[in-house]
Amino acid sequence: MNLTRLDLNLVVALRALLEERNVTRAGQRVGLSQPAMSAALARLRRHFDDDLLARVGGHYELTALGQVLLDRTATAYDVLERLFSSQADFDPAAESREFRLVASDYAVAVFGTELARVVHEEAPGIRLRFAQAQPAVVDDTATLLSATDGLLMPHGVISGFPATDLYDDRWVFLVAEDHPDVGDRLTRQDLARLPWVTYQRTYDAPAVRQLGMLGIEPRVEVSVDSFQLLPLLVTGTRRIALIQARLARLLTPIAAVRVVEPPYEAVPLREALWWHSVHTHDAAHIWLRETAMRVGSHLTDRPGSARS
Repeated sequence: MNLTRLDLNLVVALRALLEERNVTRAGQRVGLSQPAMSAALARLRRHFDDDLLARVGGHYELTALGQVLLDRTATAYDVLERLFSSQADFDPAAESREFRLVASDYAVAVFGTELARVVHEEAPGIRLRFAQAQPAVVDDTATLLSATDGLLMPHGVISGFPATDLYDDRWVFLVAEDHPDVGDRLTRQDLARLPWVTYQRTYDAPAVRQLGMLGIEPRVEVSVDSFQLLPLLVTGTRRIALIQARLARLLTPIAAVRVVEPPYEAVPLREALWWHSVHTHDAAHIWLRETAMRVGSHLTDRPGSARS
């Protein structure tokens, strides 16, 4: 594909056409007349050798290729927008923009709240938007990173992208305060026989994969998309949950649960900020990464941290 022969304005037109599925509305959205948008659609149809929009009754529907292009076009648009908004210089105290970070609720609670506090103090015009990490991030990390400013995720789940380490944490277990079968400690037999509540896909976490190597297969009874729900789903039950020590310290005061150390040497957790290489030399993104590293180092040095 020779990109020099393509008009990148067609990306804008293609996205509007696929999302609006109406030539008039698509033109109004991007500031083009109906004849100009019709001409753009004709060029796109020639390029893809496909109708993209097919009339069905009194409205248009996407063709099979149009449906495929719908998500890809949105991603391409975001990449181009971020590419052409790159800056050589960045003054955080004077700038006004939004950074979008994909993260679990654990990362937001433990790290994101502190990052937001520092950004508020140092860069009042900067906005942070945290989006919930979905299981599919593991399957299509490149697409996600191309359309966002960064991903907060520990090492061992994804690889092959630029990253900077933020802070360390460790894994502990939660059990109900009045658990009838667990005293001061858990045994490996307990881990195999007791029901579990887990976060999303358990096999993505290195700590859970480690259990498989120890011959322990968790008996998952409940799975949720929020680490912060784990204590509530443990309270008053026989369930156990694997959770990060930093988050456990925040949540145990509000739930009838207690922390129990693993009956094995659990693999440590090192949280990192991952990004797409298109951001590597962008001044605004460099500031974001440096600020994140500074916040992470303060977490690590704080009394009662995971390293102490």
